[in-house]
Parts: sequence; C-alpha cells; structure tokens
Amino acid sequence: MSKAILFDMDGVLVDTEPGALEALLKLEEAAVLAALPKAPNYYSPINNPQRCIRRRNLVIDNMVEDGKITKEEGERAKRAPLTLNVQSGTNWLAPYFVEEIRRYLERKYGSDEVHTGGLRVYTSLNRELQAAANQAVLDGVAAYERRHGWRARLRNVIALGYTLDAYENPDWEQPIAPNTYVHALVTGVNDRTATLKLGRYAATLTSAEMKWTGYKRPIEILSIGDIAYVKVLSLADSVAKVHLEEESGAQGALLAIDNSTGDIKAMVGGRDFDESKFNRATQAMRQVGSSFKPFVYTALIDSGGSPEDVVLDAPIIFQTASGPYAPRNYDGKFEGNITVRRAIAFSRNIPALKVEQKVGIDKVIEYTRRFGITAPLPPVLPLALGAADITLYEQTAAFSTFPNDGVRVTPRYIRKVTDYEGHVLEDDYPEVKDVVSAQTARVMVSLLQGVVQHGTGYAASALKHPLGGKTGTTNDFTDAWFVGFSPSITCGVWVGYDEKKSLGNKETGAMTALPIWMQFMKVAIVGHEKEEFAAPPEIPHNMRVKLDTPDVSPGDKEAH
Repeated sequence: MSKAILFDMDGVLVDTEPGALEALLKLEEAAVLAALPKAPNYYSPINNPQRCIRRRNLVIDNMVEDGKITKEEGERAKRAPLTLNVQSGTNWLAPYFVEEIRRYLERKYGSDEVHTGGLRVYTSLNRELQAAANQAVLDGVAAYERRHGWRARLRNVIALGYTLDAYENPDWEQPIAPNTYVHALVTGVNDRTATLKLGRYAATLTSAEMKWTGYKRPIEILSIGDIAYVKVLSLADSVAKVHLEEESGAQGALLAIDNSTGDIKAMVGGRDFDESKFNRATQAMRQVGSSFKPFVYTALIDSGGSPEDVVLDAPIIFQTASGPYAPRNYDGKFEGNITVRRAIAFSRNIPALKVEQKVGIDKVIEYTRRFGITAPLPPVLPLALGAADITLYEQTAAFSTFPNDGVRVTPRYIRKVTDYEGHVLEDDYPEVKDVVSAQTARVMVSLLQGVVQHGTGYAASALKHPLGGKTGTTNDFTDAWFVGFSPSITCGVWVGYDEKKSLGNKETGAMTALPIWMQFMKVAIVGHEKEEFAAPPEIPHNMRVKLDTPDVSPGDKEAH
C-alpha cells in the first residue's frame, strides 16, 4: 500500500506517512516492526525501548523455532542494539502548512488516492525559513508572556487521573533540542528546586530559571504533577537545562511569501499544533488596525496624489449618519500640517481618515479588492483605521504586491503533484494580476520604507537592509500586527488571543509583532545582501496639495 509523500521546493523529502517508502530491513529491524502491532504504544521503541527489545527478541525466538532463520542468525539479531532513525518531518516542522496541503489534496483527489495512491507532492516550503519562523513566533510570544508576569494556571496530571509514571506528553514524541519549547512534568518540588521530566530528559529548576515570574521559591507556583512549559537551553546525555515559561493563551502566527513567485516559504498557525489545529494564519479573521492604511494611501497615489501632499493633523468631528465621530491619534496629540509621507510613517489616524474621505470609501474598498482582500469591508470611515477583519494570509499576500511593482501573484503551497509512477497530475503556476502601476507601487514602497527608516517600525532599521512595512494595533490592544517586505520576500506577523481580549496596555504592533518579524527576516535576507528596491519616480516639490475637505454629511454611509 503506497502513501502520499511531500517534498520541498528542492525535491527534498519533508513529510511522509508510515509505509510510504520501501526499504531493505535488517532482521532485527523487521522483528521490531513485527513486535509492534500487538500494542504499539506499550512496545514503542521510542517511549519504551526495553519492552520493545524484549518483544523483538521473542519474535526472533519464534522465527528460530519455526525454522525461518538459523539459531546463529537469531542470536546475532538479539545482540544487536535498538537503533532508530527518527526523522523530524514536516508534521513536526510545519504542521499547519502540511495540514493545508492535505485538505487541498483530499478535496481534489479524494481521501483514498491521497492516503493509498503514492502521490508525490512538491511544495513551496523552505525548511530553513520554516524553522526560523517557528523559533521567531515562539520566542516572541514567550517574550510577551514574560513582560506580563506569572499568570499561569497549570494543568495537573494527578488531578486529571494520571500517575506520574504513566503520563506521556505529545511533545516528547518530537525531537527535543536546544531552543525548543516543551511541556514538562513536575516530578518533585521544594523551596529551592523543582525537578522536571521531559521525555527521556530530566531537568532541575531553581529560582534563577524562574526569576522573571517574581517568585523566588519554586513551591510557590509549582506542584507535583503540574505540566510546566519550558524552553530548553542545552542538553547533555539525559539532563536538560531549561528556563521556565508560561502559556496564558496568547497566540502568534506568521506567513512568509516569495514576492515574485507567490511561493509560501513558511507558515506558523499557532504556538502548538497538538494543542490546537486552528490555523491562525489562514482561518482567523482579525481586525487589522493601521496595517490597513496602505490601501487608503494607494488609492490616493494611484489617483494622482503625491507623498508630499499636505494634510492637517488636528482635532475634527465628522458628522455621520450614526452621529458625531471624533477620532484621535494613538498618542493623543496632533501635529498640524504634515505630508502624506510623514502621516503613514508615524501612523497618524486623522490624516488617514481625511485621505479616505477625499478619495471616497467606495474607492478605497475597490482598491483593497484589487489587492486580493475578499473579507467583508464595512463602508464606514473607521475602515481607514483598520476596522475590518482580515486573515493574515490575505493581508500578507496583498502587501507582496508593493515590492513586486504592483503585480499580485496568488500564493501557492504546491508546485507539482505526480502519481506513484511519476506522471505529472498537476503543475501549479500562480495566477498573476496587475493591481496598480509600477509607478504607484514604487511610491508606496518608498512610503512604507519610511515606516522602517524613521517611523513606527524604526526598530527594523537595525537589520541594515532595504525593508518596508506597516504596524497595526487595534482598540484595547486586542491585535498586534506587522506586515512588511524586503525586495524578495513579504512576511506578516499577528499576535493576540483567540478570544478578542486585550494583550495589555501598550502592546502595539511595534512592541509585540515587530520583534517576531525582525527575528524571522534576519534569516530571510541572508544571501540577498545586494538587493535593492526600484527607485520611485521623482515628485516635484511644487506639487503639494491640501487634502482637507468638509466633514462627512449626515447622508453619507457611516456606522461606527
């Protein structure tokens, strides 16, 4: 029986199912496989190696007794150590990505063909970038958790009806390595230390490894049987050095797309696939905040506006159908007459609303649709400030249009699918669509570079690379975004809770999402040191236009 096999863009095997590859087995290896069907978990060579060896040797003895092998062959096989080649395939490295592909394949080819037909699927995944994405999201959300102190309510396996000896965590079935985040079982605790079990490793926590919690004694926050969340710092033999972390429920997601090909290079849909299969990169509709503003300014630039146009950043009350609307800027201040360039770099709200009012809400929506956004967009003034729920997938794909000279390339997961005999079933060529002119796109890239060079995304200037992007923060700090690009790759990051609750005061896109984006992009730009954005057209300095217009009349469409 053949099973589906997944390859990355270079043809390297990245995922397979049991039975997918035929291999020549040694006698002792075949005996291990024959030993497993009776009780796969009980005789697992990974979790219970001694039981597995005893069962394997019983199988070998039976083969000798039945005359299938000689006594000498049996003795040699029984002396052989239990050697395992445990591969960390994409089911560990990129589980959300693999799940998206499998759903697509089953819809198109049917479950039987996918699971028994021997399909070979060549994907867009880049293993190095995926590993960097995983690490960046986990590190970034952990940093957020530490900023807010210890809030965890740990599950306890004893309370759940397990014994300490019987409990096995799904994390322990995957490779445990330095810098990974793992659930660990608390097996002992006192005033000075806590002892932990994580798979075949043991660890000891002292006050130094939990200093950030504000507690000095492990016994104050840990109990025997608790499932703690730790970051592995180092491994030696069967001993791990770890740092205590926590899971308050905060989530993160990341999506990276090659600008020119649309290839999805990395996807993280959440902190833990075993805990939640919900893909926050493709399925979560979240309010995008100020990361929506580039669509507003694109409509202006493409209609003949200039980065040097002047708009008044001052208090204003818009008269709308639902009553007076008095928006404010994030910092509560006003800067007077400023250019569009400064308005987008520093994410000023009043100017964005005035620009939207000038070009028209319907036109902003029309441009947003051109960029591939299919989510419902309310025809209201606050739309300019991101009062719309959009997936990270659509928002990131839309932004990739800017560095691609105004051309949108539909993202793709799969490059090619062949059957078991190598016949090509599909060659996936991405759909390409002109969204705006190259001139408009280059102006927008220049404006979004300003966000990084001296605006709300200034921290990213430390990467010393041509970069552009936009922060996004929603009311009450429920969602934090940064979507940005280099000349070659676009990456979007979102952080928040599954339920729409606040991340905490001042947890903005720049504070919470941007560090994750920077950690990923530091890897993504390696090898692209000489790349540059195309230069924008020169804008004459005498072409400044004041964008202020009368307030919205009560008859216009608006619902706050």
